[in-house]
Amino acid sequence: MFGSDEEVATQIPTQAQSLVEGSGAVLVSEYKPVADVDYLQELLAIQQQGPRAIGFFGTRNMGFMHQELIEILSYALVITKNHIFTSGASGTNAAVIRGALRAERPELLTVILPQSLKKQPPESQELLSKVKNVIEKPHNDHLPLIEASRLCNMDIISQVQQVICFAFHDSRLLMETCQEAKNMRKIVTLFYLD
Repeated sequence: MFGSDEEVATQIPTQAQSLVEGSGAVLVSEYKPVADVDYLQELLAIQQQGPRAIGFFGTRNMGFMHQELIEILSYALVITKNHIFTSGASGTNAAVIRGALRAERPELLTVILPQSLKKQPPESQELLSKVKNVIEKPHNDHLPLIEASRLCNMDIISQVQQVICFAFHDSRLLMETCQEAKNMRKIVTLFYLD
């Protein structure tokens, strides 16, 4: 690689680099202060009494430990009476679904699929068969999955007050989803896996 040490220190690893090299080599990016409005919005959310509707998004590419942590977080949010919205893919979504199901409050989990159930992989279909509230989008079956997923994510965002996302810095669709949620004045908690 060419360039000064300063240029190298600000580069963010790709998903592939993180999976191969691990996250130990990750360099911390420069601190950027958050606008006062964002702080106030988060403070109000913390003080808000009662459960919230929370949308979970995330990558399919993650290790077992990350999936376990997401499952525990999902479980904890459901037992505290929060309503979870997610999609039906493997990785993050599957972990969210497993955690919510373990909480034994089926009415507090809604899975919105980007396309019809028959378009989901067999392992996803098996997990989804245990979910009470599954919303299919068969009218999107003709679309490429990325476009159907973009529409699905916007649908989920429109129904929640808060978004939790697990992504890599180069997860383009997830970054777009988080930005759209921020534009809609939703509280966004973004966990980077790289």
